[in-house]
Amino acid sequence: MKAAIWLAVLVAGGAWANEPSAEGRWKTISDEDGKPRSIVRIEDHAGNFEAVIEKVFFKPGENTDPVCDKCSDARKGQKIIGLKIMNGLKRDGLRYEGGEILDPDNGKVYRAKMTLSPDGKSLEVRGFIGVSLFGRSQTWVRE
Repeated sequence: MKAAIWLAVLVAGGAWANEPSAEGRWKTISDEDGKPRSIVRIEDHAGNFEAVIEKVFFKPGENTDPVCDKCSDARKGQKIIGLKIMNGLKRDGLRYEGGEILDPDNGKVYRAKMTLSPDGKSLEVRGFIGVSLFGRSQTWVRE
């Protein structure tokens, strides 16, 4: 029985061997002005995809050492740079689902899913409440 399970895991893993992964650095784009807003690193931790903010592109006059003052969970007061904003996503080919994403601008946590382009150069990230229909998407570009 165990051999059959491992074989299924190897076959499934082999199917992804030729597909790009969401792991790596991504440039997020502002919904407001279409300009780059941050650099986020996505990592795979034993099948659990997580994202951390590595860099923020500040507008003139913005605080260059911000904290998540609107967060209502354990991240409240943590520095934005180094903040884990996404976790719990599981890979299924080019799709990643089942996790959550934090919007540090409003402190709200949403369900999340991502879809990687076949060439691995862009990533559609969707945060939503309840069903995916009620949410918003951003396209991130590989850094």
